[in-house]
Amino acid sequence: MDDQPTRPADDDDVAAWARDLGLPGIFDIHVHFMPDRMQQAVWRHFDTLPQKWGIRYRTDDETRVRILADLGVVRHTALAYAHKPEMAAWLNDFTLEFARGHPTALPCFTFYPEPAAADYVAEALRRGGAVAKVHLQVGKFSTMDPQLEPVWQRLEAAGTVVVIHAGAVPDGSGGEAWCGMDPVRRLLERWPRLVLVLAHMGAPDYQDAVQLAREFPQLRMDTAMVLVDSGSGFDCPPVLIDWMAESPTRVLFGSDLPSFPHHYADQVRGLARQGFGDEWLRRVMWHNAAELLGA
Repeated sequence: MDDQPTRPADDDDVAAWARDLGLPGIFDIHVHFMPDRMQQAVWRHFDTLPQKWGIRYRTDDETRVRILADLGVVRHTALAYAHKPEMAAWLNDFTLEFARGHPTALPCFTFYPEPAAADYVAEALRRGGAVAKVHLQVGKFSTMDPQLEPVWQRLEAAGTVVVIHAGAVPDGSGGEAWCGMDPVRRLLERWPRLVLVLAHMGAPDYQDAVQLAREFPQLRMDTAMVLVDSGSGFDCPPVLIDWMAESPTRVLFGSDLPSFPHHYADQVRGLARQGFGDEWLRRVMWHNAAELLGA
């Protein structure tokens, strides 16, 4: 692979870098906005991790919206995820209203295996919900829970994008038993037209994620925190690099903002330095997500 320029050198350089690629901006498929008390709880969890995980963008919502704008991010998600019953509908009210008040944000929603799930997912779709988020390790539930049968059926029929976090992080919080690529495989076998985006490119199960992607050509992956040019990212094995090179239309840029320790530019630069070329970068940073979500 050819060497790429070191740009963007820092966050101040990201927006100009995207413009130089000929893009209207960046489309970030993996950004979180949550009710403040939930966001604070998430950050408190990160603060307790033994690896001293830092939060680079620990600010209020409106400051983060301005940060994204300054970075040249013109479309992004507002992801939240439920980890217990009677929580998802409350989160959906927040994220859907957040999108109403912030034109750059996509209307997002979540769900949890419970009797009301089918009804509040239908309501979220009626209110324009475009992207759903589920986190198997945090939620500690099976993708094949019978209470989710009508949810997956409705999402498949609607062509709704689902960002699914299926990899397990050894952070002491448990939930590993619900994770891995097998739960994703069962979903795609049962609902073959479901539009899934595998968060963090399936980390840490890269080998299995690539195998799954080669079996199911509709499966996409986001890049959140996978290729970080700062020494603080996850290891990225050659099998994943090879797949990204051969599947340029199925890789979507994601950052996981705000809860990571490095700079936003470190993730963008990590992708640029792979040497896949400007057209690959244009697809990953904008076109793939824009085409998928009609932006």
